[in-house]
Parts: sequence; structure tokens; C-alpha cells
Amino acid sequence: MSGGAGGGCDRTMKRFWREANAASGEGGWSVLLDGRPVRLPSGSRLQVESRALADAIAAEWRAAGGGVGGEMGYGDVPLTRLAGTAQERIAPDREAVVAQLARYGESDLLCYRADAPAVLAVRQDRAWQPWLDWAAAALGARLRVTAGVVHVAQEPTALAALARAVAAQDAWGLAALGVLVPALGSLVLGLAVASAALTSGEAFAAATVDETYQSELWGEDAEAAARRTRVREDVALAERFLRLAHGGSATS
Repeated sequence: MSGGAGGGCDRTMKRFWREANAASGEGGWSVLLDGRPVRLPSGSRLQVESRALADAIAAEWRAAGGGVGGEMGYGDVPLTRLAGTAQERIAPDREAVVAQLARYGESDLLCYRADAPAVLAVRQDRAWQPWLDWAAAALGARLRVTAGVVHVAQEPTALAALARAVAAQDAWGLAALGVLVPALGSLVLGLAVASAALTSGEAFAAATVDETYQSELWGEDAEAAARRTRVREDVALAERFLRLAHGGSATS
């Protein structure tokens, strides 16, 4: 195929193209490698609706491998992977994806608070309650809060409101939420980023209140720090993809 966009993150290939450029055509924008379109595992041409996203995807293919003959992996083209997910996996089966994401509302991170120590409880409340209030006001989803890890059942009306907010996203938004929500552990924070009410950096800071507190108390753990770095990068990528997909500009 001409510039594969699928495959595992650890799969590598030799760069064979010199130029990568966005091109408009019937059905939207595509990316050409020396005039040949980037294609998805199914063989279909990768197409996006936004020139901003097409330009950004072309830029990552221009950088991949460093030059003809260089090795690149699919981890080098993360925007391509997200666009391929939206096109091949989400668009044909939106309802299943919406249902899967909406289920995160049943156990949203923001609803489970520490009862001790007091300093952590205060930090959680300051970081999390404004976004539960936002969900109630902006989405009509008033979620219950509990102390500890015992499951708290949410009102069906609140869960239905969250499901409607997820269903209102297009395939690009759902692809971004598919990264944001599991990474943050919160459907509310993911929807706030998707709505541009919250930046990915702010969402990451809110989602890692507990980890930050523990590192201050006990010192930094290298493995935990590496995991937080991966999460920060993932949510930043998802936000960038979402903004580009909807026609805006975003810095890497």
C-alpha cells in the first residue's frame, strides 16, 4: 500500500518517499507521499475534512524516518493513527463507540473522593467540583459524589445526559474522547476538553491530583512519573487532533 497508516506501534518500515503534502479532492483532504495517497489497512484512502489536520498529518510523514531510507514506526505518525481510527473504526459503528464511552460516566473519577487526609480531600474538591458543576450546568448531568471507593449509583437522567453529550460528537471527537476518557479516568473531564471548556494540561492536572499528592508525600517514583508523562502526552495529542480536525490550528 502507499504509506500504510495502520499496524502496531512497534512495527517499523523504511521511508521510501521524499515529499508529503496535503491535497484536496472529492470527499475531503488526503495526504500524498510522492503523489501517492496514504492508505488505511483496508486499502481505502485516508481522508479528513479539515485542511489543518491534513497539513499536520503531512508534516508528521515529512518528519518520519528523517529522510529516504530511514526507519519509522507508526508511533511517529500519531495523528494519522487517530484519523484512521475515526475513519475505519468509529464512523462505521458510532453507536457502539458512544455506548462504550458513555459507560465511563457510571464511575467517573471526579465522583470518588478521599475522606482523609483532609489536605487531599480539599485538593480534590477544588480541582474536581467545578467540573461536576460544569457538567450539571452545561450538560444537564448532575452526578453524585461519595467518599471512598464503594460504587455510587448515578441517576439515570444524569447518565442519559452524558450519553447525549457523547453522541453529539462527530467521529473525530469520538476518536479524541477514546483517548482522553480512559487516560483521564473521567468522562466529564474528557467532555470538557472536547467542548474547549478545559485544556488538556488543565485536565491532566485535575486527573492526577492524587498522584501529585502522593509524590509530594513520599517522593517521586520513576515508574509512576513515566506513566504520568505518557498520559500527559496522550491527552495533549487528543486535544491537538480534535482542534485540528475541526479546522483550528494547534501547536505540537
